Amino acid sequence: MFFLNMIFRSFSRQFKRRLLIAVTVCLSATVSVAMLGVVFDVGDKLNAELSTYGSNIIVQPKSDAVVSDLYGSGDSGTSSVTSTASGSSSDPTSFLKESDAKKIKTIFWAFNITNFAPELNIHADAGCSGTSQGSCKAANVPIVGTWFAKTLHMDSGESTVVGVDGMRSWWKVSGTWPKDGGEQAMAGSAVAAKLGLKIGDSVTLDKTIAASDGNGTERNRVKVKIVGIFDSGDSDDNAIYMPSIMAQTLANLPDSVDKIEVKALTTPDNDLARKASKNPNALTQDEWETWYCTAYPSSIAYQIEEVLPGAVAKQVRQVAALQGDVLNKTQAVMVLMTVLSLVAAAIAVANLMAASIGERGSELALLKAIGATDGAVSRLMLAETAVVALAGAIVGALLGSGVAQIVGHVVFGSGITMRPMVFVLVFVLLAVTILVASLSSIRAILGLKPAEVLHGR
Repeated sequence: MFFLNMIFRSFSRQFKRRLLIAVTVCLSATVSVAMLGVVFDVGDKLNAELSTYGSNIIVQPKSDAVVSDLYGSGDSGTSSVTSTASGSSSDPTSFLKESDAKKIKTIFWAFNITNFAPELNIHADAGCSGTSQGSCKAANVPIVGTWFAKTLHMDSGESTVVGVDGMRSWWKVSGTWPKDGGEQAMAGSAVAAKLGLKIGDSVTLDKTIAASDGNGTERNRVKVKIVGIFDSGDSDDNAIYMPSIMAQTLANLPDSVDKIEVKALTTPDNDLARKASKNPNALTQDEWETWYCTAYPSSIAYQIEEVLPGAVAKQVRQVAALQGDVLNKTQAVMVLMTVLSLVAAAIAVANLMAASIGERGSELALLKAIGATDGAVSRLMLAETAVVALAGAIVGALLGSGVAQIVGHVVFGSGITMRPMVFVLVFVLLAVTILVASLSSIRAILGLKPAEVLHGR
């Protein structure tokens, strides 16, 4: 009881200094809880944010992937029609089955697959439209047959909607998206200007294909209505997008696609993921299980290859590297801010405790003179500081949670999930910080000589 009375009496005698200690710890706890709360949740937030900018995994026929690797003829990070729109007019020669695409939603990490869209990239002769027929020339243009917002009914009984509508958030679209299965299309701004296309116009597409009897060639024709014009800011502006069934009909390639773009929520690569991406067979059993059961881009790509025969899935290196780089830098900045706030708190608390001991030198000397040990006096000072710091830490933790939510809504447009381990970690760090800050004060108490202090020396 005497010990507790001493603690609470010190608050009334040095109220301002105790309040300053509480405020210092409160501010440090606020910054630490907010920053660490964001650090532990920022991975998912950044993945969700960056995933709005397109696919991070590309699935191709195995033969195409081998050619790309050998000759560097393509990059899985390029847009849908980068190679075709840049001057090459060759069409793909190897394909995947479009009907197999929905198997992507059956892998171990199916719930991390947020969207995907198969594509058939071909070329066709497009005629001019409207009032521009006399001033423009028909041109051979890239055609992308794909899904826009296709509803898939899975064998499990679940339904999901997939397509480029949810994978091209940066497109500026005038009009509407085409309907899957309809005779509709949308044109890039560049090709629309070239052919004089406007929303509501119809465009005729002709393509030379192998004759049905196997002898010679013949011309195939489809007519589609332009329901939208988009501005992508890249080579997609040179292409016409239409439902996959229309492109397959035009090219006489039923149930065929040459690429599948996949958007997945992933964990940034680490050393294990990089090792596995080179050769999964080089992993030990424990490493393989850890890698397979973690949502790395390489493990998701591996699982996609398991369910799609003859396919090679590759992560888009630019997106994966950007996710890891941004995540590491963001976490480093926030951890640095946490460390600086703790250092500042340690310096402030150490100075306040030193000043407190200077003011209470006579009281502490008297305690030692009547029999109090150095340990007892040190415990008294630590207990006083601990009670004040605990009050400040609790208030700071509540404020930090609020600050984290503000950061989440301002930066990511959603709240931050506060994990219990954040509060535990902050309280442990603050306890260590207060203890370190108190060491100089404890040394001062140990060096206090009652006779000299009480005689004013």
